[in-house]
Amino acid sequence: MSVGSTLMRINVLFRQHFLMLLDHPSRTIHASCVLFAGHNKWSKVKHIKGPKDTARSVLFQKLTMMIRLAVREGGPNPELNSNLANIIEQCRSKSMPKSSIEAAITGGEKTKSSYLMYEARGPGGASLLIEILTDNAKRSLQEIRHLLNQYGGISCDGARHSFEKKGIVAVNRKDQSGSPVSLDRALELAIEAGAEDVQEEDDEDEKAMFRFICAGPTLRQVREKLDSMGLCSVSSSLEFIPTITTQLSDEEMERASQLLEALGNCLDVVRVYDNIA
Repeated sequence: MSVGSTLMRINVLFRQHFLMLLDHPSRTIHASCVLFAGHNKWSKVKHIKGPKDTARSVLFQKLTMMIRLAVREGGPNPELNSNLANIIEQCRSKSMPKSSIEAAITGGEKTKSSYLMYEARGPGGASLLIEILTDNAKRSLQEIRHLLNQYGGISCDGARHSFEKKGIVAVNRKDQSGSPVSLDRALELAIEAGAEDVQEEDDEDEKAMFRFICAGPTLRQVREKLDSMGLCSVSSSLEFIPTITTQLSDEEMERASQLLEALGNCLDVVRVYDNIA
C-alpha cells in the first residue's frame, strides 16, 4: 500500500467518524501509519526470531516473573489487582498449568527480588526499556551491559521518554460469529469502547490481530465492551508503547533482532520494549 493511498484512507476514516467524535468531545482516536506496523519487515523479524525461538520452559518462566511482579505491585487477589488478572489470562492462553500459576502467585508474596527498569539504546539509536526482576541487581546489570556491548547497544538515560504506558487489548480479526472484521469497523468499535487507537499487527504465530490501545485504568472496561460488541479478545495487558519511532537499516535491524533475542533469553529479564518502526 503506497503512502498516498494510506493517507487518503486515513482521511476518509476521519471524515466518516467526525460527527461521532463531535458527540464525544472527550474521546479521540488515532489512525496513524502505526496501524500497518504488522506488515513491515521489523514486525516479521521480531516475531520469527523472538517467541518462535523461545523454549516453552523459558516462556513459562517469563510469565511467572510477570505474575510475581504484579503481585508485588498490587497484591495476590486478581479481583483487586487488574494487572495480575490480565497476566493470568495471558498464562491461560499459553496453556500454562494452573498449579504453576498458583505457585507463581504464592511465590510473588514471598519474593525478595528487586524490580529494575533499565534504559538503553540499541543499534541505530533505537530506544530500549528492559524490565528486570532479580535477587542480584549487580549481576543482572553486568549481564545486560555485556549483551548491549556485544550487539551494538549502550546503556543510557532518557530512553523512557520515548514511551508511554498504555492498556492493550489484542483481538482476533474475526468476530464471535466467525465473520471478518475490517479496519473501518474496528475503528468504529474503538470509539464506542473508549479506546484511543487501533493497530493492525501480526502475533507470534503470524496471525493478523487488532491491538486496541487505551488508558491503563480503563483496560478492563474496554475489553469487556469490545467483547460485548461481538469481538473476540485474546488477551489484555499493560505495555510501554513508543511515542517516537526509529527507522533502521537492514544491517541495523539484523543486529537489533540479535540483541533483543539475547536479552529475551536472559533469565532475569521480564520484558523488553523497543521503538523500532
